[in-house]
Amino acid sequence: MPSAARQPARTAEEVNEQIRGLWLRTGGRLTAEQRTQYELLVTEWAQATRTEVVEAA
Repeated sequence: MPSAARQPARTAEEVNEQIRGLWLRTGGRLTAEQRTQYELLVTEWAQATRTEVVEAA
């Protein structure tokens, strides 16, 4: 039985807003912890973007 595609919890737009907020709060300079958070957000954003493109097709 094929497994269902995992849907992201948030849209790419929602994640992008969180990324922008992180950059604004930090003034563009990330600590090691913030960089880890940023990398997780970018990964989530990329997954959401791919899912939205597939759904649009």
